[in-house]
Amino acid sequence: MNTVIDSDLTSLLSDNKKFRITGKKFLVTGGAGFLGSWLCDILIAKNAKVYCIDNLSSGRAENIKHLLPNKSFVFKKHDITKTPINLKPDYIFHLASRPSPDDYLNNEIDVVISDMSPNLSGNYSVDQARSVELSSLALEIAAERRAKFFVCKVFEGSDFQEFRKSVIDEFGSVRTLSPEASRKQSSEVFLIAKRKRR
Repeated sequence: MNTVIDSDLTSLLSDNKKFRITGKKFLVTGGAGFLGSWLCDILIAKNAKVYCIDNLSSGRAENIKHLLPNKSFVFKKHDITKTPINLKPDYIFHLASRPSPDDYLNNEIDVVISDMSPNLSGNYSVDQARSVELSSLALEIAAERRAKFFVCKVFEGSDFQEFRKSVIDEFGSVRTLSPEASRKQSSEVFLIAKRKRR
């Protein structure tokens, strides 16, 4: 399987007219993870300068150990969510994430985003109520996991203000954003909430 992946990525990155690699600086966040370390290998093989950032919460140092002697490879154990990085790379691959259920269920969540939409019935009252129900389920997850931010798409209607109040009660701060719509009568809005420190 690795040879298939290696050949696919190598052919993808081999067209230097579209995507120049040689001599360029790459920042790979989550670079000690499964995919991140593999990408670091490819970039180093293509003569790039690679800055690998990982807090090692799910990535493994042994994944990149063989790259450490290479002068074109720099590893820094760092949590990008805590303090900024003072680098000016040519390209950034952001691969830092919680890859498995064990990782993301047992660690803090920063953002819950819900872009769910109900199966539309054509009856606005029913569709709007289903939209609020789906957004309420997402809000429950955000509340349970103490997410710092919550973003959801919901249809305005009879119970919209009550739902919006429940978001305010949970997060303390909410902004309503009405995106440009293809139809004038669209009542789709986004609620963007930020948890206030308590």
